[in-house]
Amino acid sequence: MGLFDAILGRRKPVTPDLDQLFAVPSAAITLQAGGGFTPTGAGSVCFASVEGGAFARVRDEVHQLLDADVDQGSPPVEFSQDDYGYTWLLARHPADRPADLVNDLHAVNTLLKDAGFGPQLLCSLVGFRDPEGQPLALVYLYKRGTFYPFAPLAGAKERRDNGLELRVRALLADDLRVENDLSRWFPVWGAPGL
Repeated sequence: MGLFDAILGRRKPVTPDLDQLFAVPSAAITLQAGGGFTPTGAGSVCFASVEGGAFARVRDEVHQLLDADVDQGSPPVEFSQDDYGYTWLLARHPADRPADLVNDLHAVNTLLKDAGFGPQLLCSLVGFRDPEGQPLALVYLYKRGTFYPFAPLAGAKERRDNGLELRVRALLADDLRVENDLSRWFPVWGAPGL
């Protein structure tokens, strides 16, 4: 970044670090101890829809890689499309194995990135619930290299618990690279895995 960029207020974008996902299992322990939230065993990856033969090959690779876990009790991976045209991949593992889920999400992100689809990656999320059923997701923003909590209110249509999200941010400050810009805490209503 040069002097001209500094004068105009331009900043060098954060380089995404997919390895940040590996911090989620330790954050899960903090969430359980400090907030009563336990992993649901569900997580997903969201990316802009892609067509063509190259993506079909990557999709087949994802199925081959992740559906191998079916023998160990995990359901097969599911692909879906939301109302905005984004593609979601949903992976599940037993709730007491968040590290296995994170490994799968990391593998999917890596396969997409290595196949040249990195610019289409939007986010990954891991689902949690408290004893009363309140959902919570830790959302990883691929292009920012940061996480944020998303807590839709149970039973309410498109309303979120902002107070809970801020408490979770404070709780996880030492475990995850949390997104400081609250305007980047995008709602992911109805996301698979939530």
